[in-house]
Order: sequence, then structure tokens, then C-alpha cells
Amino acid sequence: MRSFFLILSLFIFYTAGAKTIHVGSGRLLKTITAGVDAAGTDDTVMVDAGTYKEKNIVVKKRIMLKGINYPVLDGEKKYEIIGVKANGVVIDGFKLVHSGVSSMEDISGIKIYDCKNVVIRNNILEDTFFGIYTQNGSNCTIENNRLNAYAKEEQQSGNGIHCWKSDSMKIISNTISGHRDGIYFEFVTHSVIRNNTSVKNIRYGLHFMFSHNDVYLANHFKNNGAGVSVMYSHGVKMYHNLFEENWGDGAYGLLLKEITDSDIEGNTFLKNTSGIYMEGASRVKMKKNNFTNNGWGLKIQASCMGIEVTENNFIGNTFDVSTNGSLVMNTFDNNYWDKYDGYDLNKDQVGDVPYRPVSMYSMIVEKNPPAMLLFRSFITSLLDKTEKVLPSLTPEGLKDNRPVMKRLFNK
Repeated sequence: MRSFFLILSLFIFYTAGAKTIHVGSGRLLKTITAGVDAAGTDDTVMVDAGTYKEKNIVVKKRIMLKGINYPVLDGEKKYEIIGVKANGVVIDGFKLVHSGVSSMEDISGIKIYDCKNVVIRNNILEDTFFGIYTQNGSNCTIENNRLNAYAKEEQQSGNGIHCWKSDSMKIISNTISGHRDGIYFEFVTHSVIRNNTSVKNIRYGLHFMFSHNDVYLANHFKNNGAGVSVMYSHGVKMYHNLFEENWGDGAYGLLLKEITDSDIEGNTFLKNTSGIYMEGASRVKMKKNNFTNNGWGLKIQASCMGIEVTENNFIGNTFDVSTNGSLVMNTFDNNYWDKYDGYDLNKDQVGDVPYRPVSMYSMIVEKNPPAMLLFRSFITSLLDKTEKVLPSLTPEGLKDNRPVMKRLFNK
């Protein structure tokens, strides 16, 4: 009990000692840097509306930096705008514009250096090279920020939210557009990406590299240059995301390369060149996803093994599944295929004959892409009908032995 009162009294002492410092053109302190310098641990620096042109504001103590009516911090296309170098810093309610651009340095609107428990929330970042950058961060929260960039080529822009060698990050409810990658993880573990919108980025809406045991859920990825990419990672959980309108040669809703022991559940793949493209993947469970109106619903290369595709809807895709080999080490069960024309004599809602989702024509196109010019011609229809009767090119083992007769769920 004595220790409890001691802790309580210390908390009251330090809380009572915290103060609020005001910064603005009509204040005693005119610059944010002066306010930060004057602040002590746990103080709040309140910044009035206005435009502030200061070279790289560096925060080296645990304080809250709070903007009133979105004061503008202008990097004048020369500088990094805010650098965070202390644990527990909060940056809330600023508009950061025109950071510097460099091919040698990762210049950012806000950069977190080797810190933990930092919170970056409710900010607007316009025309920054990297938006919010974390290196060696731990348990940091990046929430409810809006990041817009306007570069036309990858070399002219960094990533919107970039996390490198970090752990237990929380990336929540941000909106990102116009960057190289909307969200980028490299060597990031045990982190969550939730309720973000990443649209019209030059390359990927979300990009994972060597990042393990992370979760991303309920995000919206639309009209990005190449879709979403998860590479060289394991233990990734992908739940209830929307991958939409990622069109183009080499574009995918979701690209999986050398990924293992991961789950893909409850997602919607809508109007992409390919819903999912998988190469070198193993032990991935795909369940209760919607593949709707894609060019290819699922491209699963022969290098994949142990992939379980169960209880998914495949609706309106040009090709439901394609592959580039004949050896199949993956399972397809209890999926709904709108192209299935089998029968159900015992009325158990499961087809009485297996469904082979790989068409002969998709195999031809996989090996000879120019053959796509003949799509929807009479000869291709004839080839596919013949293949169903006398299979020759399509993989014998790639089939759904229990195709369901009705759509499994609506989304």
C-alpha cells in the first residue's frame, strides 16, 4: 500500500509540473523551435495557425506538439520538416508541405529516429518526399493522417508511411495517395495495419519485405500502379481488405512472392488484372474471399505448394485460375464457381462432379500471351469444350472435388 501511494504521489508531482507553452506570431515565442527549446519533459507546445518556415524542427524531449487549426510547416523543398529523437513524443494537428527531395537521403515530412511510444496523428502532409518515416521504432502509432504527393515517377517520390527495422507498430486510419508506395514495411514485426486507404500510388498501395508476424485488415487498396506486394515474409495475416481496380501489365490485386505460413481470409478482389498472383508461396490458407470481375482470379505458379483454397467465391472473372505447370501440390475445396455447369442430383448443394477451374485456353495464354487476341473466338470455345471431355493440357490434379452450387456469402 505504501508503494502504491508513493507511485501516486510521484505521478501527481510530475503531472502538476507539466506546463503548456504557446507559440505564434502574436506570442512571446514566435517559432516552433523556440517553443520546443523552452519546453520540459511532458510539456505541451501549442502552435497557433499560420505558416512556419523553419529548418528541420528536432524534438529531443518527451513533449506534445499540438497544432491549432492546422498550422503550416513549410520545408521550402529543401529540408526535413520534423525529426523526432525522443521516446513518447506526440505530434498532432499540423499541415506539413514541401519537404526536400534527395536521392541520397530519406528526407521526410516527419521522421522518427530510434524511438518508442511515439504518436503521429491527425496531420496533413502535402508534397513531401517520404511522408512519415520510422527507423528502429517500437510501439509507435501513426493514426488518422492524410498524405498526398504528386510525383509522376518512382525516383521523384519516397513512400507515404515507411517503417524500417521496427516492431509493434500501429498504422491506423490513414489516407495515402501519390507516393511511390503508400505503406512500406521492411524488417518490421508484430505490427498492425488497419482501416487505411491507399489509392493511386505510383507502385504499390502496400509493400512488405522481410516483415514477419504482421496483420493488415480492413484496408482499401485501389488503382495503385502494381497493387499490393508481400515478399519474403512469413506469418502474415490478411483479413477483410478490399483490393480494387489495380490494372495494367504486371499489376495485381495482391502479389505474393516467397511467403509462407500466412492467412488470407475475408478479402475482396474486385476488377484487378489478377486478383492474386503467387510465386514460391507455401502453406498459405485462402478462405472466404471474393474474386469478382478480375482478368485472372488467381494465378498460382507451379513453384507454390501447400496452398489451401477453400470456401471462396469466383464470380465474373475472365479466368478463374491459371498456372504454368502440370504438377499440383495445392488443394481446392468447397468453392463457388459461377462457370461451373455440373449437376447436383442429391440436392446437397455440392456438385456431383469435380470442377476444373483451369481452362485449356488459359494454359495456352500463360505460355503464349499473344494468343489472348483470340479470346472469345469460336475456336477457343471449342478448345475448352474439348479439353473438358478429353483433358490433355490442363493439370489433372487441379480441381475442386466439392464445388458448391450457390454463392457462399454476399459482400
